[in-house]
Amino acid sequence: MEKLIKGTHHISIKANGKAAFDETVRFYHEILGMPFIRTWGEGDKSGAMLDTGNSIMELSAAGDDNKQSGSIRHFALATDNVDLVVERVRAAGYPITVEPKDGCIMSEPPLPIRIAFCVGPCGEEVEFFCEK
Repeated sequence: MEKLIKGTHHISIKANGKAAFDETVRFYHEILGMPFIRTWGEGDKSGAMLDTGNSIMELSAAGDDNKQSGSIRHFALATDNVDLVVERVRAAGYPITVEPKDGCIMSEPPLPIRIAFCVGPCGEEVEFFCEK
């Protein structure tokens, strides 16, 4: 079968207005260190794309309070240092919902991992994932 999908292009997060957008940009850019690719608009029409390393995080101020739960439960960001990321996220005041822990995905071959989870500025569940 022909491979049609090359990878994930971007993850989109919609903040509820400019103030929430600014806090979301602060979280992903200043705390997690994702560099800007591009920005656009003003006020509630503000937007930005940040580089995750192998895809894009698209942030928009055009969201609302209607956060419906779908089938996507969380997204995972790859890191080489889960503990340092959690330290920075905690210091910035965001809740850590799963403390850093080692585990193993019992696949063939087994995949040793270190993970942690937090809640981001828009209520999104973010996993920090390290293949060991």
